[in-house]
Amino acid sequence: MNSRKLPRKKNLSAMKMLGAQLATARRAAGFTQRGLAERLMVDEETIASIEQGRRPLKRDLAERLDELLGSKGLLSAGVDNLPEIDQFPLYAEQYMAHEREAISLSWYDALVVPGLLQTREYASALLGGRVPTYDADELDTKVEARVGRQEILHRKVPPTLSFVVWEPALRMPTGGRETHLDQLRNLREQSELPGLSLQILPLNRTSHAGDAGPFILLETPDHQHLAYAESQRGSQWVSDPDEVSILARKYARLRTQALTIEDSRSLLDSLLGEL
Repeated sequence: MNSRKLPRKKNLSAMKMLGAQLATARRAAGFTQRGLAERLMVDEETIASIEQGRRPLKRDLAERLDELLGSKGLLSAGVDNLPEIDQFPLYAEQYMAHEREAISLSWYDALVVPGLLQTREYASALLGGRVPTYDADELDTKVEARVGRQEILHRKVPPTLSFVVWEPALRMPTGGRETHLDQLRNLREQSELPGLSLQILPLNRTSHAGDAGPFILLETPDHQHLAYAESQRGSQWVSDPDEVSILARKYARLRTQALTIEDSRSLLDSLLGEL
């Protein structure tokens, strides 16, 4: 797994907006994605990826598109004015793009509740403790982005979701008593969602397979298996099959070392009773 300092990256929401403009201009000009790709002598997947906001539109291609589609410089101007941000590292944005489309996610966390299961108040308290601190606007943007990702939990056909969480993450009173209590209630409710399994790795285990830190495994719609991990100073995006296999085996071991789904719910009920 390689970690490196991550470059600035184009804002994904702005890329999606520009992609939607391209799709509108293409349809108005009477082209299918395949027909447009053939005229430009590029892959159809290139056009599809740009329209879906998964690939940035380059300036030279934007100029050719403006000329072919009669969009009067709209796409070129969009490329020139596409905002750059430092909010999310490159690998993190790549992960979130894959997360939105994943058919399965397996997530181990040790010290915090997994992001997809956090309440707004818990996420705000957690991100508000960052050093150096975010300004108010940055914090709001981060919190909204994190909460917005939870849409996948309630899709018509949600991904298969598995979470293993080390017990200390559930005992830390992040944000104070009320925020802590609401977070535990939220976890208890989410543990009943169809297709979602939540298991707690108990404190009384003398050893476990997650001692090297948290990580996430995901499966894409085309059945590619990937992994992602974050550390204090960087992100690791793992696609090498051997490395992904090691993490998958670790996760399988963690599931056997954690409490059952039913016992995990009972522990959450007990923690809620203590508060």
